[in-house]
Amino acid sequence: MDDFINRTDAQRRVLLTVNRVPGFAEELCGLSRKAIERWLSVNRIDSRAELATILFQISSKLFFLSNKSQEQVTEEYRTLSLEVESLTLRLRERVSGSFLDAQSRK
Repeated sequence: MDDFINRTDAQRRVLLTVNRVPGFAEELCGLSRKAIERWLSVNRIDSRAELATILFQISSKLFFLSNKSQEQVTEEYRTLSLEVESLTLRLRERVSGSFLDAQSRK
């Protein structure tokens, strides 16, 4: 159950991080590949942009972790969990930069 809660918390943190930035036409509602692609399209963000790349990486790692939740926690699981945390911090930095860029254009 802790693994599920941790994954859910990680997803929530990512969504809150992205959605706290003003100026997007639509909020990001999930971390599936389709949800991210739709969000990128609606908000006219290039799918090769760093923000998109980070979101796709987080999505991929969380998907892998969700499939491993029934198994014994392995070193690979721990490593991926740490990678998700690192990517989330990078996302925060990127989003903060986007917010500052948007503020400076006003």
